[in-house]
Amino acid sequence: MKKNTKWPKHFYLIGSDQTIDHHKPGPNSMGSKAFNLLRMSDLGLTVPAALVIGTHYTKAPDECLEPLFSLGLPALEHTAEMRLGDSKNPLILSVRSGAPVSMPGMMETLLNIGLTESTLGGFLRQTGNPRLVWDSYRRLIATYGEVVAGISGQVFEEALDAITQGRDERNLDFDELRTIANTYLSLYETHSQTPFPQDARTQLAGAIQAVFNSWHSDKACEYRDINAISDKMGTAVTLQRMVFGNSGTHSGSGVGFTRNPSNGDKPLWIDFLLNAQGEDVVSGRRNAHGADAMASLIPDAWLQLQKSTHALEIEFSDMQDFEFTVEDGQLYMLQTRSGKRTAIASAQIALDLFEEGVIDRRTAKERTSHLTQDHLIHQILANEDDTSVHASPIAIAMSACSGIVSGEIAFDEARAKERNAAGADVILIRQDAETNDIAALEYSVGLLTARGARTSHAAVVARQLGKVCLVGCQHLKINQAQRSMTIGETSLCEGDILTLDGNQGCIYSGRLSVVNQPDTALFERLEKIRHGVKHD
Repeated sequence: MKKNTKWPKHFYLIGSDQTIDHHKPGPNSMGSKAFNLLRMSDLGLTVPAALVIGTHYTKAPDECLEPLFSLGLPALEHTAEMRLGDSKNPLILSVRSGAPVSMPGMMETLLNIGLTESTLGGFLRQTGNPRLVWDSYRRLIATYGEVVAGISGQVFEEALDAITQGRDERNLDFDELRTIANTYLSLYETHSQTPFPQDARTQLAGAIQAVFNSWHSDKACEYRDINAISDKMGTAVTLQRMVFGNSGTHSGSGVGFTRNPSNGDKPLWIDFLLNAQGEDVVSGRRNAHGADAMASLIPDAWLQLQKSTHALEIEFSDMQDFEFTVEDGQLYMLQTRSGKRTAIASAQIALDLFEEGVIDRRTAKERTSHLTQDHLIHQILANEDDTSVHASPIAIAMSACSGIVSGEIAFDEARAKERNAAGADVILIRQDAETNDIAALEYSVGLLTARGARTSHAAVVARQLGKVCLVGCQHLKINQAQRSMTIGETSLCEGDILTLDGNQGCIYSGRLSVVNQPDTALFERLEKIRHGVKHD
């Protein structure tokens, strides 16, 4: 394609062979997520083609639609060799947010945009996979209903539970998924008083508006207040060709860190779900598996992921938090950013990267300059002469952030705020690890959930806030109406005391004694960097 002199300056095309003038591509103009996507593409990693609507449009989202449909979308369609809304070869899109500063899970994402009654047949011809078609369509209806139409997600969850009767939804066949999709269509119309939009461009415009609007959501504003992030920077919106982790047994989606964000250890730390889409992992509503599952089930993609993430660490000179999808054995990288980490992990990672030659001494010192010996503390259960250590855990969960805390059980923000104001330590108990709970997390010392993955957005935020976080406790049952819970055979009420051991993933009834153990070896390594040779 010839150079397009009319290209809108606040739009950016990724993964294209077209020659286009991009106006000041960078985190401030296209958001850090999209800018890193561009860098991954330039690095030669496999990245689906994408179009970015810049942060410029946050204050007036409607103004992006004319240049989008006249110039931006046709360029993306040319790159993907598909067309949005085409009945034979439809382009299916994800629509994602991305501010200049990372705000994990605080804004909205919509997947499978472009699936309509007229494109389902074309999608089936593209894939030959009726189960994928109906699974993706029912996901779109539910997510669009929740994010764009404002329907409670519980409406769709309850309908799904009624049909699955406890079965894993990934084991449903296409006929069952078609029934679910049709049920969702009826629920959408009942609760929104309008039919689900069957025009692909209407869907896309609604999704873009919703993502821009999510910049102003309560949880996004709360996150910016907590982290002193300016309201003025706005968010970009990225439209990206969908790749489908829910396309079968050689497909899946995952989120991970190039090193353990709790202690800094080097092996890849990932959550992975076979035959699933990315939102299943990060939403906090699903449990996930680790690296071993991916390595055994999709070994070629696992090897490619190791190579790709190593390249990311070299390129970005830091531990990375990344998202990926495997479609029919092919790995696609969807996101990378510097990962949130604990103080001990900060020191460990900076020192290891220096020793590996990835960063220089000055950078290592800068990244650890705020750390004192008091920051490098391991919390452990008290010595054997304290009878409390003989208590047995009442359950085990997955640890998303290390440390040990005890506190009163609270089931919502109001209770957490009230007890925090009274000087009590609070353990927040929730069904799902969701970012809507960010305000409640601020008043709590720990988070325990029945569902969710270690890399769910809420777990990432909990880690950033220094909260001990255990997720996916399968034996936890919550009775919100009675303000009570059971963990296995143990019944507890709001106000009772729990102890969360984020080091071992153990949950105890009552308060256990804890001692702080300085990591003297790690601090000595830091001191050698600080007082060693000034220049490399």
